[in-house]
Amino acid sequence: MHDLLIAPFTEFGFLRRALVGCLALSVSAPVLGVFLVLRRMSLTADVLAHGALPGVALAFLLAGFSAPLLWFGGLVAGLLVAVGAGALSRATGGREDATLAALYLLALGAGVAIISIGGGGGADITHILFGSVLGVDDPALLLMAGVATLTLAVLALAWRPLVLECFDPSFAAATGARGGAWHMVFQALVVLNVLSAFQALGTLMAVGLMMLPAIAARHWARQVSGMAYAAVGIALASSVAGLLLSYHADVPTGPAIVLIAGGVWAVSVLAGPVDGLLPRLVRRRHLAR
Repeated sequence: MHDLLIAPFTEFGFLRRALVGCLALSVSAPVLGVFLVLRRMSLTADVLAHGALPGVALAFLLAGFSAPLLWFGGLVAGLLVAVGAGALSRATGGREDATLAALYLLALGAGVAIISIGGGGGADITHILFGSVLGVDDPALLLMAGVATLTLAVLALAWRPLVLECFDPSFAAATGARGGAWHMVFQALVVLNVLSAFQALGTLMAVGLMMLPAIAARHWARQVSGMAYAAVGIALASSVAGLLLSYHADVPTGPAIVLIAGGVWAVSVLAGPVDGLLPRLVRRRHLAR
C-alpha cells in the first residue's frame, strides 16, 4: 500500500507540487461550481474556459511558453467574455446566456484563427488546454494558492448575497444586495480559478474539477453549505486519486482527475441519499407497500 499510495509523492517532487496545487484548487473551485449549479449555469465555466483561448493563443504567439504571460492573456480574454456578457445583457435587456454564447463563439473562433496563423507549438498549446504535471513549478503553486485564498475571502463576504441571488433574486434586489455587482465578481472568480489550474490540469480539464464535484454534491446534501463541503471533499479525494492514477497508468493528469470525479458523480447519481436512483427506488417500493 505504501508503494501504491504514498511512495509516488515521497519520491517525486513534481508530483508533490502537483498535489499541493490541485488541493488548493479543490478548496475553492468546487464551491464556485455549487453556485453555478444552483444558478442553472453549469456550462458557464466551460464557456469561460474556451473564452480565454484567444488570450492564451495570442500570448503564446508573441512570447512563447511564458507562463505568466499566458496566464495574463487568458485572464484578460476570459474577463472580457465574462464581464462583457453581464454588462451587455443588462444594458440591452437581453438574456445573459445568449450574450455569453455569442461572445464565447467569437472568442473561440479568434483563438483557433490565432493558433493557425502562428503555426507550430501544438504540443505546448495542448499542455495549456489539457495540463501537464511536469509544468507545476513554484510560481504556479503560488498562483494556485493565491487564487484559492482570494476566492475563499471573497466568498466569505459574498456568501449571503450570492445565496439570495440564487433562490430569490427579487428579494435580493429589494434588500439592496447588489446582485449584479456580485455576479460579475463571481464570474471573475470563475475565470481566475480556471486559469490558475492551466499548468496542472489545463484550462479545459480544470472545469471538470470545478463542476463534477459540485454536481455530485447535490446528491449528498440539501443545504448550500452542505453541498459546498461535499463538493470540496469530493474534489480533494478526486485530486489525490487522479494523480495516483496518472502516475501508475501513465495517463495525463487533467483527464485522470476528471475521470475520477466523474466516477464519483456516477456513484452519487446511483446511490446518493438526495434524489439518488437507488434510494428513490427503495422509497417507492416502501410507499407501494
